[in-house]
Amino acid sequence: MPNQIPTSVAAVDLGSNSFHMIICSLKDGKLQTIDRLKEMVRLAAGLDHNRNLDQETQEKALACLERFGQRISNFPPNSVSIVGTNTLRLAKNSQQFISKAEKALGHPIHIISGIEEARLIYQGVAHSLASNANNRFVMDIGGSSTEYIIGQHDVAHAKESLNMGCVTVSQNFFKKGAISKKAFKKATLFAEHHLEPFQGKFNRSKWDEAIGASGSLKTVSNVLKTSGWSDNGITMDGLEQLVTHLLKLTHTDQITFPALSIERRPVFIGAVAIVYATFKTLNIEQMTVSDGALREGLVYDLLGRIYNHDIRSQTSRMIADRYHTDQKHSEQLKETIRYMVQQLDTHPCFNDNPASLQFLEWAAELHEIGFEIAHSQYHKHSAYIIENGDLAGFSKQDQQVLSRLVRSQRKKFSLERFADLPAPWRQYAPILAIIFRIASLLHRNRHTSRPDFRIAIEDNDIVLEFPEQWLEQAPLTCADLDQEMRYLEDAKFNLIFDKC
Repeated sequence: MPNQIPTSVAAVDLGSNSFHMIICSLKDGKLQTIDRLKEMVRLAAGLDHNRNLDQETQEKALACLERFGQRISNFPPNSVSIVGTNTLRLAKNSQQFISKAEKALGHPIHIISGIEEARLIYQGVAHSLASNANNRFVMDIGGSSTEYIIGQHDVAHAKESLNMGCVTVSQNFFKKGAISKKAFKKATLFAEHHLEPFQGKFNRSKWDEAIGASGSLKTVSNVLKTSGWSDNGITMDGLEQLVTHLLKLTHTDQITFPALSIERRPVFIGAVAIVYATFKTLNIEQMTVSDGALREGLVYDLLGRIYNHDIRSQTSRMIADRYHTDQKHSEQLKETIRYMVQQLDTHPCFNDNPASLQFLEWAAELHEIGFEIAHSQYHKHSAYIIENGDLAGFSKQDQQVLSRLVRSQRKKFSLERFADLPAPWRQYAPILAIIFRIASLLHRNRHTSRPDFRIAIEDNDIVLEFPEQWLEQAPLTCADLDQEMRYLEDAKFNLIFDKC
């Protein structure tokens, strides 16, 4: 748990259509929203045919983030959560943009998977909407993805993220803003085609109440209400009247509803096509709209981390159970890792990066999950599952870091494995991996308790001091340390200990 609980927290959602920031005061564990910022950047529109984010869109986005950054410049690191969604998942040059964006914001950005985005959206909705419904169906239309979730209370059970959004559908089917019946039919068929494999999963029979999140669905709801087509959120009857009206027009510039902002006008028809196709495919009759969305979900997730209820730790334990790992062995490893970290608490790896110990403990829990696939090369299987699985609470970067630690637990030690990690992990992960390797080595015989040894790390020197004659009485450990010394030598690290 952090030494000091912040008085304010902030969450930033770098969406494919809009960038959002929410700032809340935090007192006695209770949140109060004190500021909201939103700018329609339309990031998805900046992806070219090679899936690179163009320069003009990057500059527009960075200008927005500099304004956001000014607002959170004095916030401590543990009080801000910033995520990128589908466009930053897809863009080939996203890392180059993220580096500039992090400088503008003064805080790290995490790219999250579509499934993690769906989980967070559901969290935002669940905390902001009072409802007694047993099963909620939640939908969120973003700029380049649409999320569908079914959950109960504050837990999402079924989650999907589909590659279609208001920006991409508007761009691809209503080129230069041209509207036609043929184009609208193609757009709805496209959305139905994407949703069809999940028709059974999200069908009307599976839930009690439908809730929409995000600006697109809010706008559709407001347009229906102010036009007199629905007085109960979004309804199928209201959508039919809206579509009939839109198909009398020939260009998006002619869409002039009082409830529709000029900046949202070019992408409105894409959103209507997606929601219309969803209502038809899933037999939805009525949908309420929530104020909560991804950014609110981020705030509640951040709150969990602040008060030591990190969803990532819960996920790690759940996966360890699912893959039937040796929990007693994991606990031994964690105890030895904590023992080492206490001695290394002034090392920059831990002093400057408090999350390091947490990642080592997750590695201890998950390093053997690959045994369920095959005993041979199990560390590679473990690393693959961690990097590519849907791990609730973990960002793509979190999974990368954890995967590299687990992949490096044994055999050859390669620094190249850490070269593509974001800062500060690129610098610290090799040290963490060495600590994990030493802990694993000392517990190779799962029944042996650890000795009271000393560890010190300075630059590339790792110095171990064992009790007198301990190594002589543990010849296997001594042989393992000799082998480890050679592995680390290849990566320019020096493992120093008294030879047997």
